[in-house]
Amino acid sequence: MSTTTPTTRTATETTFGNVLDFDLQGTLAGYWIAVLRVITGYWFLHAGFTKFSFVAGEPFDASGYLLNASSPISGLFSWVATTPWMLEFTNLAIPAGEFLIGLGLIVGALVRLASFFGGVLMVFFYLGNANWAHGFVNGDLMGLMLFVTLATLGAGRILGLDAYIEKLDFAKTRAAKFLLG
Repeated sequence: MSTTTPTTRTATETTFGNVLDFDLQGTLAGYWIAVLRVITGYWFLHAGFTKFSFVAGEPFDASGYLLNASSPISGLFSWVATTPWMLEFTNLAIPAGEFLIGLGLIVGALVRLASFFGGVLMVFFYLGNANWAHGFVNGDLMGLMLFVTLATLGAGRILGLDAYIEKLDFAKTRAAKFLLG
């Protein structure tokens, strides 16, 4: 007589293979994630928008921040600030990136992609403000955690455009699922 133990899988169990397949739609947690997505999106949209020269009254210039950063990567920041084409790219990428990341999060489109780039910016902001006078946990680290959470939970599917985009044919691929959410 063979004694095999049946294995069961619950709906809450997650493995590496189905990490993109859980659903928060219609749950209180899902709505909370949507609120976090919109608030984080507004934070970045506003930060980017107010850096545009037609709003601020002068062009955005990151050179002061980059040259005065006290961080483990201050050499990289100094190189960016003193290399004209890199500084020009940075001065364009920061406001435009923040604005587009925020817009994507607010409407819930390409949330994982927007969250990835938001996380990249938050890593640079965190390391750029690395005097850690108030400890290692600060607003920049918390922003990074927000972006990681939004990307991980696929926050664009909840009251966002990603729910509609995922129904399109091209969105059935695993690569597209990594960008959406």
